[in-house]
Amino acid sequence: MNMPENRDAPTVAIVGAGPAGLIAADLLSARGARVTIYERMPSVARKLLMAGRGGLNLTHSEDRETFHARYREAEPLLAPMLDAFSPAELIAWCKGLGIETFTGTSGRVFPRALKASPLVRALLARLGTRGVTIRTRWRLVGLEGDSLAFETPDGRLELPRPDAVLLALGGASWPRLGSDGTWRDLLAPQGVALSSLRPANAGVTVAWSDFFRERFAGVPLKRIVASAAGETVSGEAMVSASGLEGGAIYALFSGIREMLVRGERVSLTIDLRPDLSLEELSRRLSAPRGKRSLSTHLRKAAGLPPVAVALLSEFSPRPGEPAELAGRIKALDIPVTGHAGMERAISSAGGVTFDAVDDDLMLKAMPGTFVAGEMLDWEAPTGGYLLQASFATGARAATAIAHRLGI
Repeated sequence: MNMPENRDAPTVAIVGAGPAGLIAADLLSARGARVTIYERMPSVARKLLMAGRGGLNLTHSEDRETFHARYREAEPLLAPMLDAFSPAELIAWCKGLGIETFTGTSGRVFPRALKASPLVRALLARLGTRGVTIRTRWRLVGLEGDSLAFETPDGRLELPRPDAVLLALGGASWPRLGSDGTWRDLLAPQGVALSSLRPANAGVTVAWSDFFRERFAGVPLKRIVASAAGETVSGEAMVSASGLEGGAIYALFSGIREMLVRGERVSLTIDLRPDLSLEELSRRLSAPRGKRSLSTHLRKAAGLPPVAVALLSEFSPRPGEPAELAGRIKALDIPVTGHAGMERAISSAGGVTFDAVDDDLMLKAMPGTFVAGEMLDWEAPTGGYLLQASFATGARAATAIAHRLGI
C-alpha cells in the first residue's frame, strides 16, 4: 500500500535509474522527500540487470587499503564516500531489502540468487510503498533556467525545477542499455568541467592468424599471470575473435589504453604456467620426448592446454632449447594492436571532473544539481568495485541533498 503523499515535502528529481539513482531514491524517500525518477529507457536498471547475468558482483571483501587502491587516481576523492557507504554498508542495505549475499573464494560478494532481478524487484516494491514516481521513456533534453525539459512519449515537456536534482545518467559504455554520454551536451554549456569519455574494462585486439581465431575463439586462458604497462595481475582471460577479454585484461586495460593513445607499442606478456618456476619448467621440458610431437610434449611435460600451445606457436614458432622454450612459456609477448570501443566496454572513464563538484557532489556551476555514479571521472576494474562506487556516490549525493533540504 502506498504512503499518502505529503504535498509539503521537498521535491527531488532523479534522472537515471541505474544503481546510483535508485539507491539515492531509496535513501531520500526514506527521509520523506517526494521523489520522481526519470529514465530514458522503457524500463529501469537495464545495465544492472545485464551485470546480473554474470552473477551480479556487488562488491569485494578485501581489506580497505587494497580495496581503495583499485580506484587509482580517484581514490583520495572517493575514499570518504567509500568509507561512508562501505562494502559492509552495501551488504546491510541489500539485507534490508531481503537480499542475502555470500562471499566467494575470490573474495567477491554476490547475492545468493546470483542475479539482479530479485534485488531490483525488491527495491522497486519499496520505492512504490513510499510513493516514488518512475517515468520511463523520458529523456532529459534541457537544464536551463527554472525548468527541466524532457522528450517524452507525449512530446517535449518542460517541468518546474524541483527543490533538488540528481543526475545519475551513467557513462557511455554499452550505449544500447541507455548510458550514451550525450548528457555532456547539456552540461558543457553550463560551464561544467568535463574530461573526455573513454572505454574502460574492455578487451584488447590482437592480430590472430585465421587458424588460431577459428580454432580458439571463445576458449579461456585459465590461471595465468599477465603484465602490461608496468602492471602485473593474475587471473583469467578469454580468447575472442578479435583479441583477448576477461578479468586479467580488464585489470590492465587502463594502462594499455593510455599507451595506445600516446602511440606507443604495447606488448602483453603472459606467464602461461605461473605455478612453475623457470627452472622446474626447463627441467620438465628437458625430458626426452621420443617420437612425441612438440605439441604433445608441451601438453605432457609442461601441462599446457591446447590453447596455450597454440599461442606459443602463434607468437613464438621456433622450438628452441628447453631453457629457451621454458622462458617463452613464462613470458610470452603478445603484440596488442588496439582495444575494443565503447559499445563493447563494461564501463567508461572520464566525465564530470571532481573539480566541477563540491565534496557533496553538487555541481559548482549549477547549485542544487548533483551528480553521481559513472558520470563522474573515475574508473575501476571489475570485481565489485564499479557497483560499490556507483552505490556509494549515489548515497553521498542523497545524504547531501537531504541535508540541503533539511530532511
